[in-house]
Amino acid sequence: MFDAAAALGKILEDLDRDAREPTQLRAVLVPQLKAVIERGHKEAERRLLKDRDGIACAQAISNLTDAVVKAIHDAVVWRLYPADNPTTGQQLAIVATGGYGRGTMAPGSDIDLLFLLPYKQTAWSESVVEAMLYVLWDLKLKVGHATRSVEECLREGRADMTIRTALLEARFLFGSRALFEELVTRFDAELVMGTAHEFVEAKLRERDTRVAKAGSSRYLVEPNVKDGKGGLRDLNTLFWISKYTYRVRDQAELVGAGLFTPEEYRLFERCDEFLWRVRCHMHFVTGRAEERLSFGLQPRIAERFGYGARGGLSGVERFMKAYFLIAKDVGDLTAIVCAELEARHAKRTPVLDRWIGRFRDRFRATAIEAEDFWIDHGRVNLRAEDAFERDPVNLIRLFWLADRHNLPIHPDAKRLANRSLKLINHSLRIDAEANRLFLDLLTSRNSPETILRQMNEAGVLGRFIPDFGRIVAMMQFNMYHHFTVDEHLIRSVGVLSDIESGRVEEEHPLSSRLIGTIQHRRALYVTILLHDIAKGRPEDHSIAGAAIAQKLCPRFGLTQVETDTVSWLIEHHLLMSMTAQSRDLSDPKTIEKFAAVVQSLERLKLLTIVTVADIKAVGPGVWTAWKGSLLRTLYDETEVLLSGGHSEIARTDRTRLIQMALREQLTDWAAEDFDAYAARHNQAYWLKVDSLRHFKNAGFIRRLTEEGRTVATDVETDPIRGVTEITVYSPDHPRLLAIMTGACAAAGGNIVDAQIFTTSDGFALDSIFVSRAFDRDEDELRRARRITAAIEKALKGEIKIADLVADKHPVSARAKTFLVPPDVFIDNALSSRETVVEITGLDRPGLLYELTTALSRLNLNITSAHVATFGERAVDVFYVTDLTGTRVTQPDRQAVIRAAVMEVFAGDVAALKAEGLEALVAAPPPREQ
Repeated sequence: MFDAAAALGKILEDLDRDAREPTQLRAVLVPQLKAVIERGHKEAERRLLKDRDGIACAQAISNLTDAVVKAIHDAVVWRLYPADNPTTGQQLAIVATGGYGRGTMAPGSDIDLLFLLPYKQTAWSESVVEAMLYVLWDLKLKVGHATRSVEECLREGRADMTIRTALLEARFLFGSRALFEELVTRFDAELVMGTAHEFVEAKLRERDTRVAKAGSSRYLVEPNVKDGKGGLRDLNTLFWISKYTYRVRDQAELVGAGLFTPEEYRLFERCDEFLWRVRCHMHFVTGRAEERLSFGLQPRIAERFGYGARGGLSGVERFMKAYFLIAKDVGDLTAIVCAELEARHAKRTPVLDRWIGRFRDRFRATAIEAEDFWIDHGRVNLRAEDAFERDPVNLIRLFWLADRHNLPIHPDAKRLANRSLKLINHSLRIDAEANRLFLDLLTSRNSPETILRQMNEAGVLGRFIPDFGRIVAMMQFNMYHHFTVDEHLIRSVGVLSDIESGRVEEEHPLSSRLIGTIQHRRALYVTILLHDIAKGRPEDHSIAGAAIAQKLCPRFGLTQVETDTVSWLIEHHLLMSMTAQSRDLSDPKTIEKFAAVVQSLERLKLLTIVTVADIKAVGPGVWTAWKGSLLRTLYDETEVLLSGGHSEIARTDRTRLIQMALREQLTDWAAEDFDAYAARHNQAYWLKVDSLRHFKNAGFIRRLTEEGRTVATDVETDPIRGVTEITVYSPDHPRLLAIMTGACAAAGGNIVDAQIFTTSDGFALDSIFVSRAFDRDEDELRRARRITAAIEKALKGEIKIADLVADKHPVSARAKTFLVPPDVFIDNALSSRETVVEITGLDRPGLLYELTTALSRLNLNITSAHVATFGERAVDVFYVTDLTGTRVTQPDRQAVIRAAVMEVFAGDVAALKAEGLEALVAAPPPREQ
């Protein structure tokens, strides 16, 4: 075992007696100290892997830092600025503050030092401090430092709450202890006494600001271990508040102070140890102060913790579940501290609020339906501590009352609910009244998301619905989902509630219109809560979830018709999203197949709303106006088919009506010119393209024809759908789409869809839709014109697109974190005209270009392309024909297509095989969102 103290003692003993100049001293000292720090960190890392104790590791690194700082001080004073008989002005105390003052540090933590002086700085103290700091800086350590007298510390601490907090954790290292004790005594008497309420409010405000910056949910799938909600800083804040309010010096004293029960304090210690272990591992693995537990880090930390795959979850998913459960426990501890502080009046309640609260209590007292509850200062509380034991239904009734009366729940009631979870057993789960209350709050028109989240954080929801308990704190190791599964489901309920209330009518007009016309409102809410409840199981989560719904819905009090509806919706909750994003919606076969599964208008309405709520709740930026337009198109086309002929209009008649409408707009066209133009386009063009684009394309092509141009491009932004449309008119040839996608890849454009049409006289009219990258239209159009310029030059043979794409976008380390088995699905039953080639694989910049290039080399004509990305997983679908315009039916020809596509993913296949996952290459798992 490495003995740092002995090594540092030897360095000081052997220190060159002639090193009496600062630069000379640093040249001798720094390399040796650096070696000691490296060996000390390696020893701490070895012990961390062996003993799995995060606190011990953090304390070992802090002790090592103490010894290094002391050695630096001794060397400086001994060799450079000796003071054998120090005067009063040469008194100096070296004090650790902030996180370092707590005596716990991660390998990359800052070293916060206070050089404490008796009054003002002298030449001697200034020289000593400066020499010490230069050594620390040469060691590449991050040092936060202040040189102050006791009086200055108190003055600064009085004015700045951050400095006051740093002083709260001051720890004496060496030097004049009398100076340090004077600071501590005066700090308590002059700053702390009588100001607890001010400190508590400032720290809680600071926490809210910090959490908002790091991510307001403790269930973000890439959490910030230090500053995120449920992270180490939350525990620090609890201790700061407790230390300041209860005047304890050590966190172990919090039980004696009455803040925590022994069990709760053990939970505090367990959370602290786990989070420190995670943080230390992160710093060791990255070699820097990395605080964000990113996707790239998660597998490595999970391996260091010893997590392996089990029960349908990978090792990294099991590790992250443990992390999120700890984050939830930190939230519970936060609620406990706030409740105790409030009980002791540490947090001020304005006099007016208290008066209004008492008035409201009297006014509402008769409105509380349950005798075991009362309004306690505007919050639902229990009348007696045995209320849950006497009637376990009260565990559900507590939340029902809070929702019904739009009141918060008293922290004491939440705390008691958390301690009473063992009362939620089989008999309560099948209790008719408990289930009635639960269904009532789930379908509430107030704020079901808020109440469900409170139930979940109290542990009640997972106990009442054990299948839900299985997915609490569960994350899916992918870039698509932003939250844990339970948080996603609760957020989905919130989105549904927003749709029903009309709060998002402008963003979701179709869903907002449909929700007022559905017959099965209760079934809709239950579906939303349960749609991902079977995630993390070996079987398909949609099918397994449908089976769970058949069991749970009757228990909730749903009828058989409602139960069957919920079960069907859960089984098919991905169908509409996948159809809209990866199928040709102008192909009648697409609509027919989708309608054959849906079968009724009621199901279509419900599935549309479920799909919108599901996508919107995945995370910020996942829902786009483009996805909304695709879903709306699929709904409209399917509604026509399912409405039993009442609104049925034959496609040929619809085509004729569209052409007539366009003819009326083109007032300056001769009849024979319009007829000739209309004949150039096939039915798919007239039905798939919107009327505004029909009008613009007609003018675009007429202008080109008059000018005698055969190659041209056009760009237009569409802020409503969040895309920019790039249109290319050119003589048709198989590599046209590859050229367009290559130009986009070179410019960093993200293609979300493509419409490809060929006129009867052999011209291509292709449009690609690129995700908007800039807020201002001028910037967006500038990028689009760079793309079109490259396309036109490539079509004229002036440049090679391949040269533009090459080396533009190296594969990011983030992408390398994920392993997505590539898969190619070739089907002739999905379209009446073309062969459908569906390709799934790991997304990367330029992938669409590589795929279109591979297909064009096989002399395949791509008639439409549909691009969808789910985090790191790309799902690209191409409708293709041979050059003769026929479908690809020969098995040999299909095998060639499959081999060419798989060659694009050769690197990914090699990575999978290197990880021993050959089986996934041979048989990729079914795709799930």
